[in-house]
Amino acid sequence: MNTDTTAELHPDPPATIYNRTFWTCYVSNVLLVTANALTFRFAEFVAFLGGDEGTAGTIVGAGMLAAVICRFGIGQAIDHYGTRLLWRSSSVCLAISSLLFLAPDQLSWTIYPVRILFAVSMACMFSCSIVYVQGIVPAHRRTEVIASLGSSGFVGMIIGPLLGDLVFTTLPSGWPQFSALFGTAAALSTAYFVIVYRLTQNDRHSQPAQSIAAHRLLIQYWPGQILLIAVVLGAALTIPTVFLTRYATHLGLAGIGTFFLAYAGCAFTCRVLAARWMELIGLRRVILIGMAALGSGQLLLLLVSKEWHFLLPAAVCGVGHALLFPVVVSVGSGCFPLANRGTGTTLILGFTEVGIFIAAPVLGMIIDEFGFATMFTATGIMTLAFGAVYFLSTEPEGEVVADEQNAAAPYSAGEEPLAAPATAAKTPCGEPVTSVCRSA
Repeated sequence: MNTDTTAELHPDPPATIYNRTFWTCYVSNVLLVTANALTFRFAEFVAFLGGDEGTAGTIVGAGMLAAVICRFGIGQAIDHYGTRLLWRSSSVCLAISSLLFLAPDQLSWTIYPVRILFAVSMACMFSCSIVYVQGIVPAHRRTEVIASLGSSGFVGMIIGPLLGDLVFTTLPSGWPQFSALFGTAAALSTAYFVIVYRLTQNDRHSQPAQSIAAHRLLIQYWPGQILLIAVVLGAALTIPTVFLTRYATHLGLAGIGTFFLAYAGCAFTCRVLAARWMELIGLRRVILIGMAALGSGQLLLLLVSKEWHFLLPAAVCGVGHALLFPVVVSVGSGCFPLANRGTGTTLILGFTEVGIFIAAPVLGMIIDEFGFATMFTATGIMTLAFGAVYFLSTEPEGEVVADEQNAAAPYSAGEEPLAAPATAAKTPCGEPVTSVCRSA
């Protein structure tokens, strides 16, 4: 099966998108996100080695910056070579980097390249999985399949933090705890590699007739304000993935498993129940609801004083994440030609990492100087404000999410990618896809 040429061009798309290939991807993604979620205690690890919040944020930010820069090469490599080579090699690199975290016995510069390898590997694996799964569905169900695959991540976000809490409550403090965390992450990455190896065993890839630099594609098919939403989403995700564990420690709480149980549980439920919301109420309203939920959840963290108090802010933040991520990826990547969908997808995901890169060191410094309350207040208000700006500055949508096949069709050999003609498929805003991507 050639999954690198998407099903949008396939004459006989599968009767159901929920086939064996999808569920194999689903299970593998659970393993990947569980491995990543085990590292949500990375700030604790940095503190154990002698660092503070600002140091942890800087290290995470360095990894995200490297991932963002590498996104340009990752996307073009996927388009050129297919997902198989990149997906397999990045799985191996993630397992290696997880183990390398345990190499230094004190905080030093060596943790930076290890975190960079970890972040770049994770970015490549997520890009490959999303590009791959888009290749088994028709165009009009792309957002749905991204949302459905993404629900597996919430399963991993439940399992990972609970495993982390179990490790921290049962093992002696220090190296035994972190050895178990990173060792388990390496083992899960290895299992992930085995699944990916078998999944892509029979794949074949046809290289595009023309290779165009990623930055030129980004300029030509500029996705517009959806990139701002991607950045804010990334910044918001910095809180639970980097600093929440330190907040729990600051409050004297046992762990963060309760937060992620509610966060991922509500997000998973929302994904299932709201899978077709994009068609019913339109992307613009879904983005507004998602941003409102994300910002409100951050402000609700100010009320936490006991572990069970995490339940409400976690649930609200989880709903925001569940609604925003598939819309951001689908709308953003849909602005790019089909032949360059790998590059488009990785660039959109890269903008969420831009948000993490910007937010991690800044939020760490705010915590060090002014405390957690100031940080939560600032991020909550910022998220709500950007959501309102996006809603007010974009045009009202039609009732149906359009099929993007015509606008996303690959250009022929020797041609430059051009703006979509007036007869091209329409976006929910009722405008040609490329036109809206430039101005939305």
